[in-house]
Amino acid sequence: MTAPDRCKFLACAAAMLALAACADPKAAGGPQTAAGSLNGHAANLPAVKPTGPSVSCIPLASVRESRVRDDWTIDFKAGGKQWYRTVLPYRCNGLGFERAFTYATSISPLCSADIITVFPQSGIGGARASCGLGQFQPVELVK
Repeated sequence: MTAPDRCKFLACAAAMLALAACADPKAAGGPQTAAGSLNGHAANLPAVKPTGPSVSCIPLASVRESRVRDDWTIDFKAGGKQWYRTVLPYRCNGLGFERAFTYATSISPLCSADIITVFPQSGIGGARASCGLGQFQPVELVK
């Protein structure tokens, strides 16, 4: 293969990878992962009952706990018994596996416009994917 042909091939391969990264994973279907989830969705996602309308932000100071459910879903416990579920608008690869994330916000509430970054629990390597949050749905965890 000549140098110009190799460049064309690499350019086409890079373009195909870029397009694949933009595909909507919800519509993609695909194989089940080793973690027992389909496209990053947990097979055993805890059921919830909505308790009010979704909100764009929750007070950061009241967040006591976060539970990563899969690559799409995080539950936040705020205050005493209030839970909020956020379903990310796009899959956050590695989030369900690592179950840890970091965030930085310049204002006191945590909002759907904020970005989280998957953080490796092993401490090996740097930060992983960065992903936007979704609306915060107040919920009651169904037992």
